[in-house]
Amino acid sequence: MPTSGLKLLQGTLDLLVLQALQQGASHGYAIASWIRATTADRLQIEDGALYTALHRMHRRGWLESEWGLSETNRRARFYTLTAAGRSRLTEDARTWREYAAAVFAVLNSGEARPSSGSA
Repeated sequence: MPTSGLKLLQGTLDLLVLQALQQGASHGYAIASWIRATTADRLQIEDGALYTALHRMHRRGWLESEWGLSETNRRARFYTLTAAGRSRLTEDARTWREYAAAVFAVLNSGEARPSSGSA
């Protein structure tokens, strides 16, 4: 039974898209499908947000694109990572891993909350 979708945290979409493209060229629908499948339907990317992110990353030089035919013989723009995109993925993934480890440290601390200081 699928769980309800999680709200995408600000700043994560670029990282997810860059990771999706690490294995090679893909078009927008396939990227969104991969993210959905990889997260067991917990993360679902809205089309508008995805295509805005793809265009933004293309302008920043993180992605290259070319037109081709999708699996259903429809014309689609296929995106690939550039060297700058791979570098950005490495940097952002390291940052998110550190952030997640810090959050998990707090969640798993088992210690009582600090008091307000009043005696």
